Amino acid sequence: MSYSTDKIRNVCLLGHGGNGKTSLAESMLFLTGGTDRLGKTPDGNTVCDYDPEEVKRQISISMASAPVNYRDHKLNVLDTPGNFDFNGEVCSALYAADTGVMVCAAKDGLSVGADRAWKMLRERNMPRFIYISRCDEENADFAGTVAALKEKFGTAVTPIVYPIMDGTSVGGFVDLLHKKAYDAKGETAIPGDIADEVQAAYEELMEAAAGADEELMEKYFDAGELSAADIIKGLKEGVKNAEIAPVVLGSGATGLGTNFLMDMIVDMAPNPMEAAPVSAENDAGEAVEIKCDPNGPTVAFVFKTVSDQYGKYSFVKLLSGKLTSDMSLVNTTTGNSDKLGRLYTMKGKKNEEVKEIVCGDIGALGKMDRLKTGEALCDPKFAVKPAPIPFAEPCFSKAISPKTRGQDDKVASGLIRMNEEDPTFSMVNNAETRQVVLSGAGDIQLDVLVSRLKSRFGVDAELSDARVAYREKIRKKVEAHGRHKKQTGGSGQFGDVWIRFEPQEESEEMIFAEEVFGGSVPKNFFPAVEKGLRDAVNHGVLAGYPLVGLKATLYDGSYHPVDSSEIAFKTAAQLAYKEGIANANPTILEPIGELKVTIPDSYLGDVMGDLNKRRGRVMGMNPTPDGDQILEAEVPMAEMTTYAIDLRSITQSRGSFSFHFVRYEEAPPAAQQKAIEDAKAIQED
Repeated sequence: MSYSTDKIRNVCLLGHGGNGKTSLAESMLFLTGGTDRLGKTPDGNTVCDYDPEEVKRQISISMASAPVNYRDHKLNVLDTPGNFDFNGEVCSALYAADTGVMVCAAKDGLSVGADRAWKMLRERNMPRFIYISRCDEENADFAGTVAALKEKFGTAVTPIVYPIMDGTSVGGFVDLLHKKAYDAKGETAIPGDIADEVQAAYEELMEAAAGADEELMEKYFDAGELSAADIIKGLKEGVKNAEIAPVVLGSGATGLGTNFLMDMIVDMAPNPMEAAPVSAENDAGEAVEIKCDPNGPTVAFVFKTVSDQYGKYSFVKLLSGKLTSDMSLVNTTTGNSDKLGRLYTMKGKKNEEVKEIVCGDIGALGKMDRLKTGEALCDPKFAVKPAPIPFAEPCFSKAISPKTRGQDDKVASGLIRMNEEDPTFSMVNNAETRQVVLSGAGDIQLDVLVSRLKSRFGVDAELSDARVAYREKIRKKVEAHGRHKKQTGGSGQFGDVWIRFEPQEESEEMIFAEEVFGGSVPKNFFPAVEKGLRDAVNHGVLAGYPLVGLKATLYDGSYHPVDSSEIAFKTAAQLAYKEGIANANPTILEPIGELKVTIPDSYLGDVMGDLNKRRGRVMGMNPTPDGDQILEAEVPMAEMTTYAIDLRSITQSRGSFSFHFVRYEEAPPAAQQKAIEDAKAIQED
């Protein structure tokens, strides 16, 4: 069935893990005939959690698409993970969605997941609804949850339902717009004992709707009353401007409130043409806007890539124009011209082939092997690059290696394939520490990657701590003599040098100079001396780490007219290096990084105390517009191995950070001893 752009709603479900997002998507599909049974997360049979890792762990790991057909509209429901290790999936879904539905559990009050979800929606100024889930469970506290949301997020939080309690759980609700009551079976009577509360809630709703539209405000002041159509009009305006977040309730298990939520999405959520235009750059690097125009030039943005045993699917949001399978479009990242293959609508892991994807819709392209997440396919006459998805930088690193020797290539090729699907992790082959370092959002994400390496690519891998790349440096000036003399029957080898070694701050690289007088070392051997020293500085004398900040001056020596050679002078220079550096008071330098931690004020003391334990130096603090603090510090990189997990624990997942290398500094004695032990471990490997 084909839908016009005005009949499409793109909706992202987001919130804390375990709050019922997947159950809500399942309920929407089941009640609209999209599935013939109601799947349950514990049973591992839901449409959206189909990956073997999701079934095993009973959590969402990837974004999944659930297209719902309701009241002649297509609701593209994007179910996202609640675990913060997979926040990149939420970023992808929010790029494609025009409306967010924040899912909060009735017993949990204001969870950190709700806090983070609201922040992400506010940053994007995105229209939003709040769905209070699991209301059928005992001790469900709809009123308490709404109060907590209002206290945190202000008057934008606007309930459009009133709960009907059944003991300590919610048995039904009153639709305040139309003054009708519903339970899980359908329409029911409004209980007489809550009539006054319902009327008070209705009047609050009228005020909120009137406040979103000047014309309605006048009407409300004049008549003291608004019709249901007026209220919906005001709410729709408030939702579109992100000034009102309507609150509904329900249960994915019983279906209570699911149809009402879908009604509100159809009636109040913006269609793609009403959503804000997308920022982009043209060929000349100038800022342009892409407006959702069915008759405009084609622009399809790849917001997610999925690979399975049957092939690769590129999820696209059609920002402008239309897509048909016979089109040739230009990839504005690579410059390649790509002919489209088959087009699909995805429902979980199932695909349904379609002839066309209309403007504003979400679909998938099959077997576009060269296409990656974040790229766009455009009409050659309108080649633009939409703004990239704002993924967070990876902040948790571990070394990864195969359990069986000789399978390094299999690990690397598997990670490269998975990186096409999930660009939120990175991998670097660090030649210095002889490790492949895998970086992501946290330990669970890396654990899932290792599990997928085994299940998809048949390679067993393990994680270990990533080694730190230390440096060595000398602290005083010395002069050293290197003499290489060898007689082997025929022509011998002879090289003799005096070299001055001293610390310098101009460059990490060694500075080589010569002050030879009277030809004691011929000029043609200077390059050999320099080459010998440059090879030598790759290995310091304390622990074999590279030596930095060195100036080496060749100032004297001698040679033999027959036996002297380049190799002899190179060896003599290295002998002088070994003797001189050992006597030049060498020390170990450790890498220092710049840390920026964003945290609520209440955690400031705990975070600073933790940084002191890590030998961190606090450099300053800056408040954010949200009322958080950005704490800036310099911390040794060796102390940051577990920081992503520890910060999450200290701040109940409310903190985030970025960390970048800035310079090397002399390490204290205990850290130097650890660096020497680490070096021994590398040599043993």
